Amino acid sequence: MSSKLRNIAIIAHVDHGKTTLIDSIMKQTGMFRDNQRIDERLMDSGDLEKERGITILAKPTSITWKDVRINIIDTPGHADFGGEVERVLGMADGVIILTDAAEGPMPQTKFVLGKALAQGLKPIVVINKIDRHDSRAEEVVDEVFDLFVALDANDEQLDFPIMYAAGRDGWCVKDLNDKRENLHPLLDLILEHVKEPDVDKKRPFAMLATLLDSDPYLGRCLIGRVVHGSVNVNDQVKSINLNGDQIETGRLTKLFTFRGADKIPVDTVTAGDIICIAGLTETSVADTICNIDVTEPLQSTPIDPPTMSVTITVNDSPFAGTEGKKVTSTVIRERLLAEAETNVAITFKENDQKDSFEIGGRGELQIGVLIEQMRREGFELIVSRPRVLYKEAENGSKLEPIEEVTIDVDEEYTSSVVDGMNQRKAEMQDMRAAGAGKTRLIFLAPSRGLIGYQNKFLTDTKGTGVINRIFNKYDNFKGSIPGRKYGALISTDTGTAVAYAIFNLQDRGTMFIGHQTSVYGGMIVGEHSRDNDLEINVLKGKQLTNVRASGTDDAVKLTTPRKMSLEEMMAYINEDELLEVTPKSLRLRKRYLSAIERKRNKKLA
Repeated sequence: MSSKLRNIAIIAHVDHGKTTLIDSIMKQTGMFRDNQRIDERLMDSGDLEKERGITILAKPTSITWKDVRINIIDTPGHADFGGEVERVLGMADGVIILTDAAEGPMPQTKFVLGKALAQGLKPIVVINKIDRHDSRAEEVVDEVFDLFVALDANDEQLDFPIMYAAGRDGWCVKDLNDKRENLHPLLDLILEHVKEPDVDKKRPFAMLATLLDSDPYLGRCLIGRVVHGSVNVNDQVKSINLNGDQIETGRLTKLFTFRGADKIPVDTVTAGDIICIAGLTETSVADTICNIDVTEPLQSTPIDPPTMSVTITVNDSPFAGTEGKKVTSTVIRERLLAEAETNVAITFKENDQKDSFEIGGRGELQIGVLIEQMRREGFELIVSRPRVLYKEAENGSKLEPIEEVTIDVDEEYTSSVVDGMNQRKAEMQDMRAAGAGKTRLIFLAPSRGLIGYQNKFLTDTKGTGVINRIFNKYDNFKGSIPGRKYGALISTDTGTAVAYAIFNLQDRGTMFIGHQTSVYGGMIVGEHSRDNDLEINVLKGKQLTNVRASGTDDAVKLTTPRKMSLEEMMAYINEDELLEVTPKSLRLRKRYLSAIERKRNKKLA
């Protein structure tokens, strides 16, 4: 194996083509046999990643090019998973900034680029998807340069090389007039532009645990970069936290490096390499794994705190335990604790009775992905509406999280979007033409005003708009923001909904359920056409008689019920409503299922 190394991370906004580019690189560097079946987006290994087309967990791989081994880290592109990106940048010596040739630099590009520049990494800019019909490569290059300047890049970082690529088609060129054959120019540029790891191989072994993985055969696996020295399989090591306190000692039962999508077992690893180790049971992210004689911990990048939280409780609906196997507070607590341990962007709190848990995260998507994973594992739980986490200023005033919102929208819908954002206490920062008949709007808006805005935005723009959000800062509380305009249609009884009842109730609002759907008293079955809640009976069937009359047996025609994703449901509910999550169903319900209790609590409020 080559002793020459390069460590590089690929960072970009969501859906700008990172994972597809890595696929093409691995194919062109001989990672696969000619007859080998290769999945699309090989690095997106999780089911949710493949379904949603986004990278959720950062993953390393490596290729060999001209006798140099290049470790490549595929990073998440969505701001909600930014905690992963911040950590993995510490393993890299250079970064590839991937930018869509039509969309240009987006909020997540700005976020991760700022982190990379602050760590002194030298970037390579790749303008991807150059074959798009609305490509505007030269303008995008200018926008990227302006972004570098705005993020206080130094002179060396501003002198970045530029490549033009189509990752899906597997080619990259330095000039748009060059022959478009393969990705070799990009690989050559990595060897030339990214420096070798600056490490000391003579000092005692030390590595920083950056990612935590689990293996069905090996148990806990820790991934990180070896900063000093070397280590062998079965060597005795210890782990220490950021304060220098010892966590545990143990033997390294297995050592792995990465090649393609596989972990390759090795006997020895040396400084500069990105490795995976097994054998330690308590060590976690940001801890230092080192030789017994080492006393000083390696410094870790601080992670931005969560800005949003939900409360998770045991499912107490009439249908509790009928669809899931993991329903008790004990198993839910253990699962949430395990997630908080491996994911540093997630926080965990619990009440005194240990039956209610508050989970903090970066945004609705990150929390939604966690709940979806638990749902697929057989859990049943109740989720509250997401709420933002406030802070208190030194003068005692209330501070709330503010997000930078970038919106690309057709010109005809601009006014309705601006009006919608103004109602949510957003302040416009910029408005400019983005080409192809689109306008780019940039706002600073309170996070709480954006909860549930996605649906209204898609309605206002007829599904053509693109909205991207990223945390900007904590600022003074902006005052009250109007919530959902319409009330809920609430089922009065428990049973199976029938088409006849739904048909006669359709003019009262939009239905969320269809024929033969199981419902219970207090469950939300639709959205009222007015601003108040309305209790309805969706179980009432047609009274059957032996008298036949003309026109009484017309066919019942039901409007297609409105379907929402888990994240949309979380954002839709009000403070007095909850979301019931089971492996088979997602149900909206009132916090108090009894109509009498709802009236009593409304009076007390």
